[in-house]
Amino acid sequence: MFSVAKSFEAATEDTGNRNGYNPFMGGLIQPAPTAEQSDSNWRPILLGVALVIVVVGVIALLLREAPRNTNAPHPYAANVKLSDLKMSAAENFVGASVTYLDGTVTNSGDKNVTHAVVHVTFRDSLGQLVQTEDIPLHVLQTTGPYPEAVDLSNSPLARGQSKPFRLTLEHVSNDWNHEYPALQVTDVSVK
Repeated sequence: MFSVAKSFEAATEDTGNRNGYNPFMGGLIQPAPTAEQSDSNWRPILLGVALVIVVVGVIALLLREAPRNTNAPHPYAANVKLSDLKMSAAENFVGASVTYLDGTVTNSGDKNVTHAVVHVTFRDSLGQLVQTEDIPLHVLQTTGPYPEAVDLSNSPLARGQSKPFRLTLEHVSNDWNHEYPALQVTDVSVK
C-alpha cells in the first residue's frame, strides 16, 4: 500500500499539478472552488430571499385593514333622543331568528332629520364587548294592518316631533348577556 501512495505522489509531482489527472483513480480530481465560484453560488440564494421579502411585503400591504372610522358623532346627533326601548325576537320566513329594537325617537333640535344611524353595542356577562352594529334608523308607519319600518328619508322627523322607530338585527351573538344594548346616534342628515 505504501508503494501505491508513493507512486501517486510521484505521478502528481511529474505533472506538477495536484488537481490534475489521477492515473490511479481513472479520472479527474475535483478542483477546490475558487472565491469567485463561491460568490456566484450565493447570488441566487440572496436574490431568492430578496424576492420572498418583497412578495411578503406586498401581500401584507394588500391585506391590512383600513383604519376604522373613529370620528366623533355628528353634532346634531345630540338632538336625536331614543327612549321607551323594547326588544322582541321573531322568526323570518327562512326560520332564522330576527331581533327587533323598538322605541320612540324624538327630534329636540331645530332642523328636520332625514337620515340617522344608530351604533348598537352588545356586551357579555362580564361586561366585555361581543358585538357592535351600525344600523340605519327606521320609523314605523301604520298604513296597513301591520306597522311598516320606513327610512327617515321617506318620512322625515320634523323639529320637536316624536315617532316610533325600529332597528332590525339579523343576528345577535350567543355570548350576549340578554340586557338592553347601548344605543348611540352617530350619523345624522338634516334639512
